[in-house]
Amino acid sequence: MNHDAFIVPPKAKISLQKDYDPAYKDDYHEKAEAEKKLQTDVQRLAKYQNVLYAQNTYALLIIFQAMDAAGKDSTIKHVMSGVNPQGCQVFSFKQPSSEELDHDYLWRSMKALPERGRMGIFNRSYYEETLVVRVHPELLKKQQLPHIPEDNRIWQQRFKEINNFEKYLVNNGIIIMKFFLNLSKSEQKKRFLERIETPEKNWKYSASDVTERAFWDDYMEAYEDIFNHTSTESAPWYIIPADRKWFTRLVVADIICSKLKELNLTYPTATEEHQRELLKAKELLENQD
Repeated sequence: MNHDAFIVPPKAKISLQKDYDPAYKDDYHEKAEAEKKLQTDVQRLAKYQNVLYAQNTYALLIIFQAMDAAGKDSTIKHVMSGVNPQGCQVFSFKQPSSEELDHDYLWRSMKALPERGRMGIFNRSYYEETLVVRVHPELLKKQQLPHIPEDNRIWQQRFKEINNFEKYLVNNGIIIMKFFLNLSKSEQKKRFLERIETPEKNWKYSASDVTERAFWDDYMEAYEDIFNHTSTESAPWYIIPADRKWFTRLVVADIICSKLKELNLTYPTATEEHQRELLKAKELLENQD
């Protein structure tokens, strides 16, 4: 699979509507074919995770951003279904608490960063601070900033801060993978109606679903600005077609596995002292009942 079809080239100016098709499915014509490939990648990911943990050199941070109903939760569930829960944590960033508002906007994300050898998944992230607060600028007042520029300079400032933050993380061994699940407006409407009409899915419906949908164009503009300013060589954005959930999961899993393969992960080699300890332990065990 050619991943270049999904990546946002650094310093490029992209258009979500013109450059990325939410219904794209590459050469996959059947859901069953894609699900078979996904299961293969789930197994590959489990093996890579084991070596990642044993080597204890890198950490993997996976960020998911999307409009409501794009399938972030189900993508995480299916793609990560084979990993060891002890080596993987998922954090969902919702409305900031009063404690979080008393800190800088990156603080709550910093606390949740994965340790070396582990995988961390952000279901939404610090990018909300260049997204939701941009669509709803009144939310900035709650952050009690000492000074809020009246023009767009605050977003340019935050883009620079985020780029520097991510570069710092990469320099310290945290691999960052950023996925935007690109859902069409028509498919979102279909999924919202399904939530309302299906009793087992009523719990997924939120009153904000419909109200936020009215700001669709504003969100698309904000997202494009994010991609155009924060897709970098060290932490690029991947825009994943999301109108077909089975294809979304397939692409995400394939890209993650490819990235882990590039790291050339290996199990630690036993030192001579450790090898002597192993031989001694083997002898002791063989002489025991």
